[in-house]
Amino acid sequence: MGSPTNRILAVLELLQAHGQLSGAEIARRLGVDRRTVRRYIVALEEMGIPVTAERGAGGGYALVAGFKLPPMLFTDDEALALSLGLLAASALGLGETAAGLTSARAKLERVMPADLKRRLRAADETMQLDLPASGPPAAGHVLATLSAAAQAQRTVHVVYEAADRSRTERDLDPYGLAYRGGCWYVVGHCHLRQGPRTFRVDRIPSVARTSRTFARPENFDTLAAISTAIATLPRAHRAEVLLHTDLATAKRQIFATLGTLEEVNGGVLLHSQTDDLNWLARELARLPFALEIREPEELAAALGRHARTLATAADATTPRRNRS
Repeated sequence: MGSPTNRILAVLELLQAHGQLSGAEIARRLGVDRRTVRRYIVALEEMGIPVTAERGAGGGYALVAGFKLPPMLFTDDEALALSLGLLAASALGLGETAAGLTSARAKLERVMPADLKRRLRAADETMQLDLPASGPPAAGHVLATLSAAAQAQRTVHVVYEAADRSRTERDLDPYGLAYRGGCWYVVGHCHLRQGPRTFRVDRIPSVARTSRTFARPENFDTLAAISTAIATLPRAHRAEVLLHTDLATAKRQIFATLGTLEEVNGGVLLHSQTDDLNWLARELARLPFALEIREPEELAAALGRHARTLATAADATTPRRNRS
């Protein structure tokens, strides 16, 4: 349940939802003893929230009759932002979010005016977001610990599970986190490898903060670092392609994880790694400028096959005016 503050708020939530509950039932739901529950009730009263207590078998704790938290007011823009935020959160690849989203929505709706409730539900029922399909879910507590450590610039100790299921332990200085291509990633300085590394958060089963601190590089671009890490992962084939265009145009036309771009004499050099040369050939074929494949020869052959397939499809298309 987290900190004592969270438990106190949980008591308020239980009393709002159920009207009246015994001290034993509250203790059971929160996993604490009845004496602790009494302390939480006192804390609520000190916050100005009136709670009644009835003794006996049928007694318990309840909010004073007629007491309600003040309604939560939002502008139209704020209400839309809230609706879209809840909608997007369900697709962000986080484990344990379904119950959390339902609980968050229920808490908000209890203190919202009726009109705002209708707008929130309308967005939920009629809007859809075309977000990338989520990969394996990341544990919420792992993501929260990494995020807090990055903000505080505190080194963490992580257990990491590789694709082959082997596990290693290491200390990590987390610079930042980002959601890309359906997965959460954390990037930072790895003490085990003594250099910058990127890790999938869903492959981190355990993380703990340490007492050591670090200094994050100034103006660090987390998303750019993760994109570069993905683009430079060793794969079956390494390719170099000279693009006959300028760097700005190349960046607009090529997604970051396809490879890295280097400005050279005569254009821009694309360095790419791929397991599928036919896929890379199709990606190159869509570019609006001329290009020259430097390596490997197999990529040039794949591009030639793709060009012949397109030419055949074009030749097989009969102009509409000739059909009769």
